[in-house]
Amino acid sequence: MCGRFVSASPPDEMAKYFEAMPPGEQVLAPSYNVAPTNDVYAVLETGGVRRMEAFHWGLVPRWAKDPSTGSRMINARAETLATKNAFKPAFRKRRCIIPADGFYEWKAVPGQKKKQPMFIHRPDERPLAFAGLWEIWRNPAAPDGDELHSCTIITTSANETMAPVHDRMPVILPSDVWASWLDESTDDLDQLGKLLVPASPKLLELYPVGSEVGNVRNKGADLIARVDPATGEIHGQGTLL
Repeated sequence: MCGRFVSASPPDEMAKYFEAMPPGEQVLAPSYNVAPTNDVYAVLETGGVRRMEAFHWGLVPRWAKDPSTGSRMINARAETLATKNAFKPAFRKRRCIIPADGFYEWKAVPGQKKKQPMFIHRPDERPLAFAGLWEIWRNPAAPDGDELHSCTIITTSANETMAPVHDRMPVILPSDVWASWLDESTDDLDQLGKLLVPASPKLLELYPVGSEVGNVRNKGADLIARVDPATGEIHGQGTLL
């Protein structure tokens, strides 16, 4: 799964990296601890135009009675996208990329009840391109307004780097498939499904960070500082600091 990630790069730079139009007036504050139901950036393509916009993290299907449904849909399993009613329509027509500077996962430690948080990122510090889906939910009680744009992150089985930490990981799309993934005219679910595979183990590296990341109120850059797992003391600076 993917329940916390980092989105701290300037939006204009992120949009340029993904060859997308930058967000308009809704500019999000940098966050080193993006949590479910927060607003996040997503890259999508409509009418042949690729752009980056802010979305609610937690996909709310069009048929949902209220937005609370989204809190249970922050992730979507790649293996069942084509069969789940909540995700299949978006998988066919509303795919996106969710940019991230890295993400967190918690590793079990033998002999300890508490798990060790780990920060996972690219060694070259480039952004990660999470495969995602997006939807527009309209409040049935306010048919003339109240639209909510939401998204979810697609997960797959863990690669060799992630397996010691968790059995799932986000689908990270290489740049040569971005156009195919975002193309709204593509609706071959079998071909799209073939893109949803674990990333190369060499793409990622990870290191331990402090327990402060467990509190969603903490958003600062100090969260990605390396720590000594035995003492909790800062062992080195985080990559993005």
